[in-house]
Amino acid sequence: MIQFAKRLKELRIEHNMTRNELAKLCRVSVRTISYWELGQRECNLEQLCTLAKIFDISTDYLLGLESYI
Repeated sequence: MIQFAKRLKELRIEHNMTRNELAKLCRVSVRTISYWELGQRECNLEQLCTLAKIFDISTDYLLGLESYI
């Protein structure tokens, strides 16, 4: 969970994306993005796949199972 939160925030910043922009792409609230980035909530499988598509990475990377993209 901690790895997911860290990587999500890093990816969002690397892509010069605001939480608001990411929330719109994921069809969730800005607060939900904040919760994910702080490690306070987990996303579901559909949302995980959406994030992987947005950032063009594997779900394994987001989950911390891969150390590189």
